Amino acid sequence: MFPFHPEKLDPLSRRQLMSDVARYTLGVSLLPAGLESVLNAQEKARNSVAIGAGGKAKKVIYLYMSGAMSQLDTFDPKPKSDVQGATGVIKTKQPGVQFSEHMTQLADQSNKLAIVRSVSTSTGAHGPAKYLLRTSYRPLATTKHPGIGSWMHKMLGRLHKELPASVQIGGGHGPGYLGAEFAPVPLGDPAQGLQNTKSPSYLTADSFDKRMGLSNVFDADFRKKANTNSQVTGYDDLYSEAIGLLRSDDLKAFDLAKEPKAAKDAYGGTRFGNAALLARRLVESGVRFVEISFGSWDHHYQLFDALPPKAQELDKVAGTLIKDLESRGLLEETLVVIGTEFGRKPQPNQNSGRDHHPAAFSMMLAGGGIKGGQVYGSTDDKAFYVEDDGCSVEDFNATIAHAVGIPHNKEIHSPDGRPFTLGNGGTPLAKLF
Repeated sequence: MFPFHPEKLDPLSRRQLMSDVARYTLGVSLLPAGLESVLNAQEKARNSVAIGAGGKAKKVIYLYMSGAMSQLDTFDPKPKSDVQGATGVIKTKQPGVQFSEHMTQLADQSNKLAIVRSVSTSTGAHGPAKYLLRTSYRPLATTKHPGIGSWMHKMLGRLHKELPASVQIGGGHGPGYLGAEFAPVPLGDPAQGLQNTKSPSYLTADSFDKRMGLSNVFDADFRKKANTNSQVTGYDDLYSEAIGLLRSDDLKAFDLAKEPKAAKDAYGGTRFGNAALLARRLVESGVRFVEISFGSWDHHYQLFDALPPKAQELDKVAGTLIKDLESRGLLEETLVVIGTEFGRKPQPNQNSGRDHHPAAFSMMLAGGGIKGGQVYGSTDDKAFYVEDDGCSVEDFNATIAHAVGIPHNKEIHSPDGRPFTLGNGGTPLAKLF
């Protein structure tokens, strides 16, 4: 028999298990009939997301706020609390819902947004928290887990035969055990796009192909020995795809020079703004996943001076991106995410900053089949603890999986045979769909 561990089940499932065991082995029920029917209804509702209206998103633009963005100074202000500090608040389009004064464009588009105010995580250290947010797993010495873009590439394939499935601008996470074949394409400066894509004048297409053929001859013996090694064959696939991309007319998707000045100005002309504009170009052309890293939000010092310009830039760029996608008919099939590794401690420290706080923070979703105009979960009167509808990082990533049509409990296996899922046991937030 396979080993079974009921202690690893959630409380409702354990209760149902014990009730069923009693019924079928002893002919009795451990629970009163009325309570049992209520619990069964709760279980059905809890799992209804599995057959809900997910899978509308074909693409994801993930705006990653590196360094841990403060919830109080963005999406979960507490104006009546003594910890709010100098950050004011504004109304949104949703009655009773307020954002910080820095989020004016997003407040005006709150009917398109789902704000998750009840996220918590298991670590307050940047490295492990970033790893968990991007993979749903804690770092392990023996296993390198893939990021969301690589998961989408593996599970959903490409939308465009020559453009990459995923792109990272300013940093991100690699393919882990999936191997080089599923590696995102990294970009540094979005204004420069893909650099070094033009061959020198002396290197014609024919001479390049001859050189590649000669290289394959030199490698023939090695390839025979390594033809079952997925890491080696993955690099072969990666090189072939890179060559195809360099010869493709669709390489222009990476060229911001193709955009009019008005579009660049609308996004602000900053590095982050250019990255978001490039992300729009890429998903419009058939790239599945684009992550943009925007840091640093690690405001231990003088937060009330340092945070406002960053929050205002996020607001301008994210607000423009959502409008731009909607105007082009792309928002319904593109999930826009604002994520961060944890929040900031509500009580300001002696340096007028906020320290690390994993117990409660906020993230945002828009487009991609998400119902806008809602706030999921809540925190206490100081944004210190989650009070209602708690959301783990695994739940949040399972929600992304559901939005793009990946079953959140669908397993893939690492080379050593270990099973993994994109949400690592998390449950999609059914209310958002």
